[in-house]
Amino acid sequence: MPESNRFEEVVTLVIKHRVKAGFEVAYEAWLRNIVSIAGQQEGHLGVDVIRGKSAGLDLYTCVLRFCSTESMQHWLDSPQRLQLVNEATPMLADGDQTEVNPVNEFWFAPQADTSSPPPRWKQAVVTLLVILPHTLLVPLIWGPLLQLNALLSNYVVATFLITLTIVVSVVYLFMPMATRLFAPWLSSSTQPKETR
Repeated sequence: MPESNRFEEVVTLVIKHRVKAGFEVAYEAWLRNIVSIAGQQEGHLGVDVIRGKSAGLDLYTCVLRFCSTESMQHWLDSPQRLQLVNEATPMLADGDQTEVNPVNEFWFAPQADTSSPPPRWKQAVVTLLVILPHTLLVPLIWGPLLQLNALLSNYVVATFLITLTIVVSVVYLFMPMATRLFAPWLSSSTQPKETR
């Protein structure tokens, strides 16, 4: 029971750093260190680092996923992290900016401070491209196994197993991959750099 509650509680910690000019190399070394340390924390589910630009400075958006709010808060309050953030502060133009989102909200979060989320129709297209293959293939993959046992072939049990497989696969693997793959297209209409 506690395990399922933890799964439903999955959260992302989104950290944005704008790096002062001249500190890029030092920041990259610092970033590699803190990502390695964060990866060893209990409840840490993975991290993505997205590099961009904001007002002429390098912008780093770090997305850390945790299995629960408690695990995330433990990392935020840890002496290790506080010490590392203090080390980075002189390199940052705006300090250590953090925000917490349910895991699915980051799928379409803007990558720069000045941009906005992509249009909902683009979000719907990418979501459809990820969900449709799952709804077609997962029942086919589970089918032979569900036939092996009367309990497994029960409609509710079978639906639960198929849905659980789709949700875990989409949330942890395919949706993050798809948003990275389609990032230029998703952000193209929200950052019209060449039209002015």
